[in-house]
Amino acid sequence: MNFASDNVVGASAPVLEAIVRHNGGAMPAYGADPLTLGLTPRFRQLFDHPDLAIFPVATGTAANALALSVMVPPFGLCLCHEEAHVMEDECGAPEFYTHGAKLHGLPGTGGTIAPDTLDRFLGGLTRHVKQMPPRALTLSQLTESGQVYTVEEITRLSRVAHAHGLTVHMDGARFANALVASGCSPAEMTWRAGIDILSFGASKNGALAAEAVVVFRPDLAETLDFRRKRAGHILSKGRFLAAQLDAYLADDHWLANAAHANRMAARLAAGLAEIPGVRLAWPVRGNELFPIVPVALDQALRQGGAVYYDWASRSLPAGETVREGERMIRLITAFSTTGTEVEEFLALARRAG
Repeated sequence: MNFASDNVVGASAPVLEAIVRHNGGAMPAYGADPLTLGLTPRFRQLFDHPDLAIFPVATGTAANALALSVMVPPFGLCLCHEEAHVMEDECGAPEFYTHGAKLHGLPGTGGTIAPDTLDRFLGGLTRHVKQMPPRALTLSQLTESGQVYTVEEITRLSRVAHAHGLTVHMDGARFANALVASGCSPAEMTWRAGIDILSFGASKNGALAAEAVVVFRPDLAETLDFRRKRAGHILSKGRFLAAQLDAYLADDHWLANAAHANRMAARLAAGLAEIPGVRLAWPVRGNELFPIVPVALDQALRQGGAVYYDWASRSLPAGETVREGERMIRLITAFSTTGTEVEEFLALARRAG
């Protein structure tokens, strides 16, 4: 009953099989192998975009930081939600890769930024050499509260950002979960809605260690190969990154994995909602849920072997709070989460409740 993260599980069978299958023999190094070269047409077809460029990397932190490094100069400002992963959980990597650019967090319920909030902030800035000029907006999909930016919301935010001269990045660590929840196409959720660069996540959803920077504007892709090499993220045996991404996408494996994780989260949420004293901080959209539970229930779950994290947030809905004698926790389901695990957790919660 480990619901701590979708990072705690292993890789999916098709991904592991692909790594083994492509392990034999010799292939050109440093991304010159046929598998890596084949990713560009593969992603162009997936996103229905004739000119996108793709840069495989091993970690999501590298994907985000490299993406922002081509969008924000050292004297620039990158806007994000105040609880965004790039701001709170990447140890300053974006600032490091941009050589000193600053992240500025904006408030918003459920980890989302409202278009009006963005417009007011940008419109209220003074233009002065003493002030870092805003150059990019980054959106988390899913958000840190498990919410999904709709295509309409992304489009409105992108229009505001572009009108003020900003480029727009999407941290798609759980892009597949958001896509399945929305029922739209990859193109609709990204470049058609105004996204300039996407960090395409795979490690949380079945890959061993594989992410990709997907660039929809050729002018932003010009220096990324050099930046990626300088950052140590051009793997000598790059075929193993490509093998993971190839198997991940094959036969819509990535979407099937995400759909399963989302279903398990919905099943877990439905069961918890029936237990007295339990409520969800936000609606469950993807594979993350944030129950507010009595402290006694939390203690019983942990003693019974359940694994998860305590949580706190500044973006709770209006009127919601964690009261005395309560605790907010985070539960995350994965592609490998089973119905048995969910039912064992719920049975434990019912006994304790």
